[in-house]
Amino acid sequence: MTKNTLKIALSAIALGLMASSASFAADAPIYGSQLMTNQERIEHRNKLRAAKTAEEREQVRLQHHEQMQLRAKEQGVTLPDAPPAQGAGQGRRMGPGGGMGGMGPGGGMGPGPNR
Repeated sequence: MTKNTLKIALSAIALGLMASSASFAADAPIYGSQLMTNQERIEHRNKLRAAKTAEEREQVRLQHHEQMQLRAKEQGVTLPDAPPAQGAGQGRRMGPGGGMGGMGPGGGMGPGPNR
């Protein structure tokens, strides 16, 4: 492989990793997820995505928090008292320089030491 071909291949891999980590951030941990089925987690995420305003999303989160507290009590499990803060993961995206490889200013695929 030539140096340019290798650089292009590595750039493509880095971009793919960044894209996958950004979509992972959108699927933040769900409060009480260990007490939910996979289908319930999917439905909860769909409710959050369907909410049109921040207030609607917060209402969905608070109702979910209450349901998980009740379920935990029924099953003898302890969950944290406070739900995750609004915006803690849901819809959060990495800013400049975040994620794999620090691709912000000064980072990325610049000339190597042999240049």
